[in-house]
Amino acid sequence: MEQRHVVIVGAGIMGASLAQVYAQGGWQVSLYNRSQKGLDRARGTVLKNQELLCAQGMLAPEEAAQAVGRITFTLDRDCMDSCALMLETIVEDLEAKRIFWQEASPLAPEEALLATNTSGLPISQIAQAVHRPERFMGQHWLNPPHLMPLCEIIRGEQTQQPYVERMYQLVKDLGKEPVIVKKDITGFLANRLQYAMLREALYLVEEGAADVEDIDTVLKAGLGLRYAALGPFRVCDFGGLDTYNRVNQYLNETLCDRKEGDPLLAKIVAEGRCGVKSGAGFYDYSGDKAAQATAERDALYIALAKVLYQKKP
Repeated sequence: MEQRHVVIVGAGIMGASLAQVYAQGGWQVSLYNRSQKGLDRARGTVLKNQELLCAQGMLAPEEAAQAVGRITFTLDRDCMDSCALMLETIVEDLEAKRIFWQEASPLAPEEALLATNTSGLPISQIAQAVHRPERFMGQHWLNPPHLMPLCEIIRGEQTQQPYVERMYQLVKDLGKEPVIVKKDITGFLANRLQYAMLREALYLVEEGAADVEDIDTVLKAGLGLRYAALGPFRVCDFGGLDTYNRVNQYLNETLCDRKEGDPLLAKIVAEGRCGVKSGAGFYDYSGDKAAQATAERDALYIALAKVLYQKKP
């Protein structure tokens, strides 16, 4: 794509982080938001993220300065008429996204790629409000995208293959790890796998088989390490598919198959414990513990990314 101007709509956590991702990839970025307050907060988030990457040796100070210089923080929709890509990162609400795209998609150039960042909303339903939906698709980034390599690219029912291929190469050129989700399935790939595991983890705690800390340790010190290095299918190959097949015959019937929401999770949320943002979740984040936990998380993500993806031990 000759023109390298992306409009990112929504200056929340994801929008600010994605502005950084595209700017570091050499794109001119217009970060559009409806309020100046949101833009000011996003600018602070970008600067803080860049400072961390520089401190960790992931980015040179001059590279960070150049990337920030490529980002325009704007309240003006006129930026949408000259973009090669428009990426929407507004609230995770189907109707809100449909209203936005109905208004904004005709403003973009006819051949511009259009994408919604969503964790699992149906792409095809959003596309019903989009002008020229054959170029519209989903981009699902994991939080925070400036540290997470994965980007799921999701086809809608009307999305045409040439546009998917363009988007795949675009994300690849950002230094990220794109995968194409060929079917517009609820939750896509990452969240379906994540919630299947979460369902079983909650069930094991409810059944008294382990504490929350024990479950986290099993993933961090065992399964998570193996999956991060190999993925589930290659892990099975190394373990022997005959062995996995035998275990599969007797273990599956004992696994949790609850179809409704989990009662333990619902109870914790009803108590106002929503995680880091509220000061408590499965763990305590009161006082300065939230900031400390976030810093520790980011440092771990960076260390793993260096080894697994950037080959910088």
